[in-house]
Amino acid sequence: MADFKIWMNGRLVLQAEAVLPVNSAAVFYATNVFEGLRAYWNERDGELYGFRLADHFARLRESMKMMRFSVPYSDDELFEAVRAVLAGNEVQEDVHMHLVAYVGGAGLDATSPTGLYINPRRRQRVTEGKGVSACVSSWARTSDNAIPIRLKCGANYQNGRLAKLQAKVDGYDEPIFLNGRGKVAEGTGATFFMVRKGRLVTPPMTSDILESITRGTLMETICPDLGMDVQEREIARTELYVADEAFFCGSGYEITPIVSVDGFPLGAAKPGAITQQLLTAYMNIVRGVDKRYSEWRTPVYRPIVV
Repeated sequence: MADFKIWMNGRLVLQAEAVLPVNSAAVFYATNVFEGLRAYWNERDGELYGFRLADHFARLRESMKMMRFSVPYSDDELFEAVRAVLAGNEVQEDVHMHLVAYVGGAGLDATSPTGLYINPRRRQRVTEGKGVSACVSSWARTSDNAIPIRLKCGANYQNGRLAKLQAKVDGYDEPIFLNGRGKVAEGTGATFFMVRKGRLVTPPMTSDILESITRGTLMETICPDLGMDVQEREIARTELYVADEAFFCGSGYEITPIVSVDGFPLGAAKPGAITQQLLTAYMNIVRGVDKRYSEWRTPVYRPIVV
């Protein structure tokens, strides 16, 4: 967004000034790793809350480790960088950010010099009461022994780009990947859940999926709070067609209902009751309407005492 400045290597700059050398590994070989961060505006609190930032920073460092580079910023400095870009842009609305660590040197084996930027942007969410149509992609999810999905790097997303473009050409909103074993993996940038015979089911971590922070939030906290059990197991393609409900989840996607797969309607072909219940609970936590789990929410501005 032209009206949002970017935090780049310690200072806020206009988007036109946030540039990288064309011969850098970051540009030429996509030698970067990134995190998608969310911050949510709470009108009553007069506060903007970053959600689970520490967990995103930890995953960023794991990705950098696998890519064999690092950036010279501590977690405390990353917290302050997020606050600086949001407060510096005077953001008082929900916002999505890309936190990107990159290699600025040239060459396939370059590991330095490195840099980091945070790019805030508005991201449209699925309209209330609607969902997306999905298809099973003909493109397979890359494997842990090829380009591991646990590694959240820009190069990985070419796999998702191919699948997304094909889905759009074929008349669908989103693709669902199968892994090399022919089992359900995830979406392009979100993990997958379905409701089958009244029970929540999601693929295991060994199905070539991202180690999703949102997935963990649901499985470890929200679902137990709501008395819901989650079964982690492999999912066959045809189970998608007879699911009661399904949804994608991720920091960017939040909880996005899936209303059909390959033209087969799921349930009543609208967001189901369990999906809606999880979406409401999730949004209440991230926005701070539900005051529990305050350790997950990082305030940007000084809280207003009511």
